[in-house]
Amino acid sequence: MGRRPIPIGIQSRDLARIEDLLRSGVAQIRVVLRALALRQLAQGSSPPRVAQTLPLTAKAVRQIAHRYRSGGLERALYDRPRPGAKPLLDESLKRRVVAMVRGKPPEGRGRWTVRLVAEEVVKRKLLPRAGRETIRMLLQNHDLKPWRKKDVVRGGTGPAATRPDGGPAGGR
Repeated sequence: MGRRPIPIGIQSRDLARIEDLLRSGVAQIRVVLRALALRQLAQGSSPPRVAQTLPLTAKAVRQIAHRYRSGGLERALYDRPRPGAKPLLDESLKRRVVAMVRGKPPEGRGRWTVRLVAEEVVKRKLLPRAGRETIRMLLQNHDLKPWRKKDVVRGGTGPAATRPDGGPAGGR
């Protein structure tokens, strides 16, 4: 014996909004599928029947119906915002790390590396722990590449490019 149909009474203004959404042509696929499921449920179809016509499971269709009854159309069609993880670096910490990288590297080091920056952030107690990827993304967002030395000397043709005896520098 199957489950009994979910009696769902969708208000006429909600049905009009569903039709507008389906006609608009620009919406996330999950929102469109949920709107189609609600429209079929309003026409009297059971969740297993709706699941046969749409790429949804009967359980998903029942959840959409329950969300509509408890929270309305917005709750049925759209997901709640997900909190996600809190950013590890706030703006003041980002500025301190960027300032540290723009300064001189530690004693005995010729330049900053991502690994060195991560170690130094922990050593200076800016953060309890810092991953290399977090530091790499911070440096990338500020267009910093401290591991690339920019003090490479190239030959030129200006006055500094001549030897004291008047010949070309690096002369032949």
